[in-house]
Amino acid sequence: MKGQADGLENVAERPGEITQVLQRWSQGDRSAGDELMKRLYAQLRQVAQVRLSGERAGHTLQPTALVHEAYLKIVQGEAVSWQDRTHFIAVAARAMRQIIIDGGRRRQAAKRQAPESPTLLLQAMGEADQSVDLMALDQALTRLEQLDEKQARIVELKYFGGLTSDEIAAVMDISPATVHRYWRAARSWLFLELGKHSEPGGGA
Repeated sequence: MKGQADGLENVAERPGEITQVLQRWSQGDRSAGDELMKRLYAQLRQVAQVRLSGERAGHTLQPTALVHEAYLKIVQGEAVSWQDRTHFIAVAARAMRQIIIDGGRRRQAAKRQAPESPTLLLQAMGEADQSVDLMALDQALTRLEQLDEKQARIVELKYFGGLTSDEIAAVMDISPATVHRYWRAARSWLFLELGKHSEPGGGA
């Protein structure tokens, strides 16, 4: 990616411009990737900052680095037929989730001790006072995905991607009402699951 991250700012855009840039990128125009980051950097950094704000002291990953790593992960991954801005943010959200979790696992391996996973406040889930082990959340989402892939995807998009219900509905091609219904069900399931596995002898 060209330029310094601190110099990237959202560029004023006309309706449909991001979609056009994404289409150029899908067609092999590498410069479109740099242009996209200039336009969406501020939004991506805000998402990254929120996701990292609950980590325990001592972590080294910063929002700027997380955005860069997510961008590289997308660029180096399989080709994507991009649809629009929301689709890109959704893919970036999954990349950020993987990077944060992988970083936590590397720190655990380096310390060679019992897991001390970062914690995040479940503000997006309406429980600002409740903290959750991020590794446990990732494992719970993996279990939820086996039971209901759509519910797990909604949690990922809302929590890791910061997308609104309307944006999630557009990405998943379902109604906002369905998003709300799945979100309520997923949130309830996760609270029960995380509580169960946080108890002594409550699971892996």
